Amino acid sequence: VQLVESGGGSVQAGGSLRLSCEVSGITEGTNFIGWFRQAPGEQREGVASIYNRGGHTFYAEGVEGRFTISRDNAENTIYLQMNSLKPEDSAVYYCLSGTNDWGQGTQVTVS
Repeated sequence: VQLVESGGGSVQAGGSLRLSCEVSGITEGTNFIGWFRQAPGEQREGVASIYNRGGHTFYAEGVEGRFTISRDNAENTIYLQMNSLKPEDSAVYYCLSGTNDWGQGTQVTVS
């Protein structure tokens, strides 16, 4: 399984970004995809996740109501729509599949 993130960038506080995680090598394990982030000097933390079967989604407390995770199976892509961004959202964002494969990450900077 390979995961490739994109869509990061620099925005002002209050702005929006949409991250994409393109998944190749679909297996049963890719039923679960999660978004994580890691700021400098901090541990990697979970942000949001989605299950393909049932479409169940989960959000970390600090992003619920601002971030939305979604999945386009036709495009094998998982999205993370991030609105009302705050400086504390600045981090490298990674996606993780249920096969324990990680993408290379995409940088998000909020000023």
